[in-house]
Amino acid sequence: MKIVLFSLVFALFLIGCFSFNSDSAQKHLFWKVSDSNSSVYLLGSVHFADSSFYPLASEITDAFEHSDELGVELDMSDTSVVKEIMVLSAQRGLLPDSESLDKILPADVQSSLDSLCMAWYIPLGTFNPYRPWAAAMTLSSVAIQRRGFHPEYGIDLYFLMAARKMGKPIVSLETVEEQVNALSGEGIPDSLGIYYMRSTLRDMPLLDSSITLMMRAWKTGDVAMFRDAMELESHPKDAQDSLLTEELNERIYTSRNRKMAKTVEGLLASDRKVFIVVGAAHLAGKDENVIELLRAKGFTVEQK
Repeated sequence: MKIVLFSLVFALFLIGCFSFNSDSAQKHLFWKVSDSNSSVYLLGSVHFADSSFYPLASEITDAFEHSDELGVELDMSDTSVVKEIMVLSAQRGLLPDSESLDKILPADVQSSLDSLCMAWYIPLGTFNPYRPWAAAMTLSSVAIQRRGFHPEYGIDLYFLMAARKMGKPIVSLETVEEQVNALSGEGIPDSLGIYYMRSTLRDMPLLDSSITLMMRAWKTGDVAMFRDAMELESHPKDAQDSLLTEELNERIYTSRNRKMAKTVEGLLASDRKVFIVVGAAHLAGKDENVIELLRAKGFTVEQK
C-alpha cells in the first residue's frame, strides 16, 4: 500500500502487533548478494516501527557488525542532510502564500479530506499551506503513527545510530534532491499530486489491514505477504487513474530501484563489504525490485 511506504525524509519534515522471536530460524527481509569474490547485504527497512521489532535477529546484527560500511537511502544522522531536506521540502512541498490547498483540490476530494480531519480532530484548514502530494504524505505519516508506529523505531534509523556509535562509514545511495524529486520534481503535473491525495484518502479504510499485514510480513520475512500488503488498496477507477498509478510507481519505486541495483553492482565490483538498509518495498515490491534486478544481472542472491 503506497501510503505507508514513503521515505522518512518527508515524515521528519511534514509531521513538524506481533512478538518477534530472535532465536527463530525463519527467513527475514534480508538478502546476501554475491559475485565471484565479494558480497553485500541488503536489509528491507520499515521506516516506522515500535519496540516489538527489537531485538533484531542475530543473523542481521552479526552481518552488520562484520561489514565495513553502512549503506542507506539517505544519511539521516547527518545534520547537514537533514537541513537540506528541510529547505528543499519547504520549497517543493509548500504552496505560495497566495494559494491554498482547498482552492486546488476538487470538491469531492476536499470533502473527504475535511471528513478525515474531523474524525481525527485535526482543525480544518491545517493542510491548506501544503501542495497536494505533501498533504497526502503527511496524512499517511499521521495515520501510521495513530497505529502506534513511529520513526524513532525505524529499522534504518536504528542502524544509522549504531553506525555512528561504532564509527562505521555511512554511504548514501541517493541524494536529497533525488528523493524529493520523486514526487515534487520539475515538470510533475498537478494532476499527479491531486491523484495521489485522492488515492490516499480512498485507501484510508484499508490502512489498518495493510499495516498489520505488512508488519507481520516484515517480522516473518514473508516476501509474498509483504507484496500482498502493498497491493491491499482500492483499484484505479479508470484508464486515466491507471496511467497515474503507473507514473507514481515509476517515480517512487521502479526508477529508484534501477539506480539502487546499479549502485550495488558497483559496490560488488569494487569488493566493498557494505551492509545496506533501504525501504523494504524496494526489495520486495512486485515490479523490478532491487533483488530481482540483481538476480537478473547474474549475481547470487540468497534470502537469509
